[in-house]
Amino acid sequence: MSKVSLEGQVAVVTGAARGVGELLARKLSARGASVALVGLEPDELKAVAERLHGDADHWHADVTDHVAMARVAREVKARFGKVDIVVANAGVATGGPFADSDPEAWRRVIEVNLIGSAVTARAFLPVLTESRGYLLQIASLAAITPAPMMTAYCASKSGVEAYAHCLRAEVGHKGVRVGVGYLSWTDTDMVRGADQEDVMRELRQRLPWPSNKTYPLGPAVDRIVAGIERRSSHVYGQWWLRGMQGIRGYLPGLIGTVGQREMRRFEPRLRGMRTGLVGAGGAADEQARATQRS
Repeated sequence: MSKVSLEGQVAVVTGAARGVGELLARKLSARGASVALVGLEPDELKAVAERLHGDADHWHADVTDHVAMARVAREVKARFGKVDIVVANAGVATGGPFADSDPEAWRRVIEVNLIGSAVTARAFLPVLTESRGYLLQIASLAAITPAPMMTAYCASKSGVEAYAHCLRAEVGHKGVRVGVGYLSWTDTDMVRGADQEDVMRELRQRLPWPSNKTYPLGPAVDRIVAGIERRSSHVYGQWWLRGMQGIRGYLPGLIGTVGQREMRRFEPRLRGMRTGLVGAGGAADEQARATQRS
């Protein structure tokens, strides 16, 4: 599909306080889009909004909250007059052996990454239908291949990939396009947080090239922006991810075999691993829920 100019478009980005969401908001704004930032950290979102080139505003909301996200959709429409693009980017992660995982953190990864994405789409589909707009669901290499020590994250990203493919078939005849964005290990707070655990870092470094590298954030987000401009069905943050699609059927068996060997190697070091949410975004999510409970 030919490029769609972002000038005058209105884009919503969830998880926009940092990382992929923050840089994506900046790049969309630089191309002339008005941007609505959504997330759990109002001070950080306000700071991001104030640094953007054009019109921008921010909303404090938990993407898993149906009522809150429906309110955000109404208010964004009232503020900007329309919504052309929604990027469901909000996400959290946890790592470690499933048997020893924190059940609450494991569930939260599914809630934010999968349920939160569906709640976001449900809230904004009416306005995207009006504008014949574009929904981009951020998934991951974790949707393409399983990985030991990442059960919740892989399950959630496989889930959003399947959900978005299904949704594309449902809403395409209404003029709404749906894309899935894939990212490998990218230099964000989430990945740096996971790397603080020696076992997680070493396990990743033992993956075959090119999946064992951490990639710079800027070029990955540039690829996402190009995908948004083309309303692409598939957007790849790193060039080689497209090729992974052709071999994904072989990966569960391969990972099952190699993963057993690696887990045996790391077994003595697994005890005592932190299994909560990782990175600054994970900490913000835990803080927001603690505040809500108090």
